[in-house]
Amino acid sequence: MAGIAGELLATLDASQLAAAQWPFPSDDERRRWFYTPTDHGGLTLHGLAPAQQRLVMQLIDSALSRPGYITVSTVMGLENTLDQLEGWGAFWNFPRGRDPLRYFLRIFGTPGDADWGWRIGGHHVSLHITVRDGGIVSSTPCFLGADPAASPLLGGALLRPLAGCEDLARDLLASLDDAQRTLAIVSSVPPVDLVTANRAEISAGDRPLPLAQVWRDEFSGELRDLVEAIQSAEEDKLGLTESHLGVLAWTTTPKGLPASRMSPAQREILAALLDTYVGRVRLEFTERERARVAEHFDDLHFAWAGPDERGRPHYYRVQGPRILAEYDNTTRDGNHVHTVWRDPVNDFGVDELGTHRRSAH
Repeated sequence: MAGIAGELLATLDASQLAAAQWPFPSDDERRRWFYTPTDHGGLTLHGLAPAQQRLVMQLIDSALSRPGYITVSTVMGLENTLDQLEGWGAFWNFPRGRDPLRYFLRIFGTPGDADWGWRIGGHHVSLHITVRDGGIVSSTPCFLGADPAASPLLGGALLRPLAGCEDLARDLLASLDDAQRTLAIVSSVPPVDLVTANRAEISAGDRPLPLAQVWRDEFSGELRDLVEAIQSAEEDKLGLTESHLGVLAWTTTPKGLPASRMSPAQREILAALLDTYVGRVRLEFTERERARVAEHFDDLHFAWAGPDERGRPHYYRVQGPRILAEYDNTTRDGNHVHTVWRDPVNDFGVDELGTHRRSAH
């Protein structure tokens, strides 16, 4: 990973380097993140030659599992599908509103140093890798989305980049008895977006943010009015009320059905579901995360919001001491999915780096 990042940096000119490489940790910038097609900060693929673009993709691959890499590259290419779906007319204050090259790279620090990291972000992709002493110590937040969530392919097949995140959650929900469902289904109405949104740190009481904030507050005038109107229309369509938002708010004490009240078969489904999140990264880091989750498996809680019929807006989250897997599929009539894997303690490596720094003094 460090070798690829260093090779890429060596190909950049001075103006490209100024955008692409910042000191580590630069926490105010490093912990600012987005999943909308806004300015994520850094150097876009537009500004790179083909060989440099390939190095960016190699850097992404160096941190991810093969399924993780294929999913990321598919989501990036899905911008072309979305552009066609929207009639080629999306405009968000930049030349092409849906753009498979509008992904931003920023490297923090010097690759190969004791502490460094990188991120790549754009529409529906936000990857954050923190490295200490040559090993990944954090890969969260890790956001992947898909719009449309399902697209037709020749022969009747469907392109569903995040199918496992939905299907395994549905399998788990379908396996529950009445008493378990009563605990698991916390709201009849889902939120319009992720409850934790793109906050740098998860906190008790978090609710979905205004859409304009998730877009870096970059809109003004008529365009801002449009963004606010879109969110209001989606909330009205869902029937979302203050009461629903209160129930759905993130709390340090998890909501939903605890794994301790699941059968062995249900626990297997839950573990497989979590693998669609922690399995996004290289196996050695995935195994570490699996072990960390297993230590507190009984404390995991599965919470669902919305109807359980396919094609209807729905939401779920799995919450434990060291993991939050959050999923939202509510807009475009349940065909626009957001997923995020977070570590409530160690997003951006803050806990690992803090422990390391304390032990060094």
